[in-house]
Amino acid sequence: QVQLVESGGGLVQAGGSLRLSCAASGSIFRVNAMGWYRQAPGKQRELVARITSGGDTNYADSVKGRFTISRDNAKNTVYLQMNSLKSEDTAVYSCNADITPTYYDRIYNSWGRGTQVTVSS
Repeated sequence: QVQLVESGGGLVQAGGSLRLSCAASGSIFRVNAMGWYRQAPGKQRELVARITSGGDTNYADSVKGRFTISRDNAKNTVYLQMNSLKSEDTAVYSCNADITPTYYDRIYNSWGRGTQVTVSS
């Protein structure tokens, strides 16, 4: 059983910053790609940023230059540093990871429960 637990969400004024964290725990042999997705009310969930186990990253165009994704492989943790936040960044942010539970397993895709980020204008 693998768990992804997010933290760091909250209320911030436009122009401010927040840092999200997501830690994977449980039966883990390897954590492969990790990422952050978000879903605003009335909208579809969208990819915010993703990072491979080797550190390659990709970002949604809307957050490039403002958000930075990073990871600590020793802690099985991914971070999302969000700067210059805008009201349109308001959403539930969810962590996602491709995890291999044991040496013999295939890769499983797991989700966290999400954390609310609200940006006031």
